[in-house]
Amino acid sequence: MNNCGGRGMGHGSAAGYLRRFLIVTVLLVPLALTNPPVAAFLRLPALALGPWIQLGLATVVFGFSLVFFRHAWHEIKARAFGMMTLVSLAVGAGYAFSVVATFVPSLGVQFYLEISTLVWVLLLGHYLEAKSSSAAGDALSEVAKLLPKHAHKLVNGVETEVGVAELAEGDTVLVKPGEKIPADGTVVDGHSSVDESLVSGESKPAEKGAGMSVVAGSIALDGSLTVTLSRVGEHSTIGQIQSLVASAQMTKPRQARIADTASAVLTFVALGVALLTLLAWTLLLGQTFAFAITLAITVLVIACPHALGLAIPTVTTIATSLSVKNGVFIKNLAKIETIRKADYVVFDKTGTLTKGVFGVAAVKSFGGVSEDEVLRVAASLEGRSSHVIGSSIVGYAEERRVRPDAITDFENVAGKGVSAVLDGKRCLAGNKALMEDARIALEVSLSASEQYSKDGATVVFIADEKNVLGIIAIADEPKAESKETIKKLHSLGLKVAMLTGDNQHVAASVAQALNVDTYFAEVLPQDKYAHIKKLQDEGHIVLMVGDGVNDAPALAQADVGIAIGAGTDVAVEAGDVVLTRSNPSDIVRLVKLARAVYSKMLQNLWWALGYNVIAIPAAAGVFAVWGFFLRPEIGALLMAGSTVIVVVNAMSLRRLDLARA
Repeated sequence: MNNCGGRGMGHGSAAGYLRRFLIVTVLLVPLALTNPPVAAFLRLPALALGPWIQLGLATVVFGFSLVFFRHAWHEIKARAFGMMTLVSLAVGAGYAFSVVATFVPSLGVQFYLEISTLVWVLLLGHYLEAKSSSAAGDALSEVAKLLPKHAHKLVNGVETEVGVAELAEGDTVLVKPGEKIPADGTVVDGHSSVDESLVSGESKPAEKGAGMSVVAGSIALDGSLTVTLSRVGEHSTIGQIQSLVASAQMTKPRQARIADTASAVLTFVALGVALLTLLAWTLLLGQTFAFAITLAITVLVIACPHALGLAIPTVTTIATSLSVKNGVFIKNLAKIETIRKADYVVFDKTGTLTKGVFGVAAVKSFGGVSEDEVLRVAASLEGRSSHVIGSSIVGYAEERRVRPDAITDFENVAGKGVSAVLDGKRCLAGNKALMEDARIALEVSLSASEQYSKDGATVVFIADEKNVLGIIAIADEPKAESKETIKKLHSLGLKVAMLTGDNQHVAASVAQALNVDTYFAEVLPQDKYAHIKKLQDEGHIVLMVGDGVNDAPALAQADVGIAIGAGTDVAVEAGDVVLTRSNPSDIVRLVKLARAVYSKMLQNLWWALGYNVIAIPAAAGVFAVWGFFLRPEIGALLMAGSTVIVVVNAMSLRRLDLARA
């Protein structure tokens, strides 16, 4: 970026810049006291031998500005004239003229204090930039910190401590309580609560045991885990996150490109205005060369758009860190404005708005039998079944703390259900065909079962030898967060659509339950993109949210594709944004983040540009008709003030609480 020593400098810690800034601050005190107007303002006597003391002190300060000249030389060689060129001209011209004026007193003016003030301001700007980057946290460094430095590798049961870089796919490691998991893998032994919040943003610890997958960077809290590694290094979750962040940092929002262009243009504008100022005040208005050069140097000093150079980078630095901490990865920062302007969010249903697995949606009992009794009979029979529906019923009974009882004479009826003897009676659990085969009277349950079927649920009948005891509706349930997410998106002014391959009844039921604005049912995965395009053709800016697998064409078609719940496969190519959790509420966080970031960028851009539009004419003496002149040292302080404003405004973004989105 072309700016006044901002991103163009690129080196140095906040502590280093602070040290240099403080040294120059100390030197400025005696330098100010050698300046009669300043000394008079402070009601202190001016130091004797003022010009010679100024020459010595200013020369030391000038040494701190040589870094600007080195970068200016690189700009000149590359023919990419930028702010380093401008500031070097300002500092160099002011210092050189002052040295000559010291030995030729008839010139009558020195700029030692003014030029030293400019160097002081530039060092302050670099310190503020480095400080903002430090406060925001370098995103790549923050991600790298998620991994431990060492791991306990197991070879033939013997524990050996090795560096994380030495691990390979297929290795087995031991993770002790309180330690971080070094790479993605599968638990082969042990049990522990695992904190995955640093990776996924999910605060609730997950229980992990044999056969379950674990993610690099998560922490085993209260137990040891033996893990066989499946993905290490750049292929692990942390490695992919680092790749995403690195890619994002190489992109720029549109506002950054505007700032780059404005900075480059401003360099030539400032040089042109400075030259015109010098010529106009000497040749046309008859002022002395010393007076004209003072105004010309003031133009160069005040035109240095440190604020413009920092306006966008400070915001994007903090935004990147904030997004990483919340499990939100914007792969292309240019998409921030698109996300901000979006007016339609299209969700894939299964696995995004819904859990993607069968669950018990409802239990209804008949003939005075309690729901818990229906569950008890169902769980007792289904405990022997390996079918996914049976597992859902058994799991639901456990949640309700309904205990199954022992059964005998279990029979699995292929495609229909199961039967067994419970409490001395033959009981059944299955579909309508199983009930009809057993000549069970269904009249009492038909109305309810038909309604559940229309809503897209699978109905399981529970019966004894004669009667239907109850029915259990099995369905792919909406996630707990889905309805609230859609409500919040509506409050943000966005409409919501749902895409699904399910039939019209199922789609209508889910759409009504979640209050989506529109839905598209019976859609094949390869045809989802067509519905996105239709919304775009109607003039909508569309965010598409899917799992990043069979939704790839739709994600690519959308104005912004968002891969949600990528988990350990975060580098989804089709998505512009990747979210590590399967939580639709993160879409609300994303929209709020994009709007806040865009607002901060716009505020900083307008301030930085507006400041220069007013300050440069003032420095050139345009307002002299009203007796107003802007001296170089005042111009330098104004430039410092504008820099402070944009940095502080950007840092206020850190107060954005996405956790409450």
